[in-house]
Amino acid sequence: MPFTAKDTQCMALALQLSSKGRHTVHANPMVGCVVTHSGEIIAQDYHREFGKGHAEANALAQIDGQASGATLYVTLEPCSHHGKTPPCTEAVIAAGVTKVIIATLDPNPLVSGKGVQMLEDADIAVEVGLLENEAKSLNRGFIKRMQTGLPFVTSKIAMSLDGKTAMTSGESKWITSEAARVDVHKLRRDNQVILTGSGTVLKDNPSLTARLPENSVTPTRVVIDSNNQITDKKLNVFSNDAQTLVINSDNCDSAANGKVDLKAALLKLGKMGINTVLVEAGSGLNGALQQVGLIDELVIYTAPVLLGSDATSMMQLPITEMGNKIKLQISDCRQIGVDMKITASFE
Repeated sequence: MPFTAKDTQCMALALQLSSKGRHTVHANPMVGCVVTHSGEIIAQDYHREFGKGHAEANALAQIDGQASGATLYVTLEPCSHHGKTPPCTEAVIAAGVTKVIIATLDPNPLVSGKGVQMLEDADIAVEVGLLENEAKSLNRGFIKRMQTGLPFVTSKIAMSLDGKTAMTSGESKWITSEAARVDVHKLRRDNQVILTGSGTVLKDNPSLTARLPENSVTPTRVVIDSNNQITDKKLNVFSNDAQTLVINSDNCDSAANGKVDLKAALLKLGKMGINTVLVEAGSGLNGALQQVGLIDELVIYTAPVLLGSDATSMMQLPITEMGNKIKLQISDCRQIGVDMKITASFE
């Protein structure tokens, strides 16, 4: 049975609600829920905070758990297992809901479909797939971690029009405009971790915090330090504004070249419940991550300036033939101040 315009409207509202939990659900997915009866919305809520009530339970609590004959819209398959909270499927069944419309199934292959099965076993009609792409995009980090153990990795790069990110002397402030730098702080705020390398820390001494007037979110700073060089606790990455984790040979596996195994480092973050990582690093770490396929998305701020042939390129990539060029798929392009912001993924 095709979804109606009203169905789409309700699920769109549920998605809008779910995004409100972006900075507070941490390892959990963002989930929104809308409950209707006779075509009217009678309850709506979202998963507000890690370890606390899920979206379905929060919405049903608004109507004292009484939803006989109602339709429930939820952006992710209701959970079917006991965790920090009871299974949402039990609350939905107990409330008397007669129909559940789900945007997308649980990405965890061990539990995917089990919530649907429990609902159907209770004679509740279930439909799946309304605004599924939008729901998957919203929780892309959680989905990737559930399926692979790895977080979703975005690399932020600020460069000149000729693809340079710094002078050979190391000087890199400021290539892009103030407007672009403000936008970067928003990008930081929307990720759980900001990842950099020891070279960037020692050269630029960055703070790597999300500095916004309304901001109370503090992403964790992670430094890849293969040679155990980051020992000075007076460096800005050790300021009290945020937590900092240094990953080195003492706490992570090393690759064949003796450097920290980058996939092992990201798996370590995944085990910590990290869904999203923003890379702010130099050409070496960016190139190394790309060569082993660990970057999911690029966000490139391009300034209308030229830095010339002696400047450093955005990534160290050993490409010598045109046939080995790396293709990108651009998903968004917009102007930020005088700069262009390009969002792209690897084909």
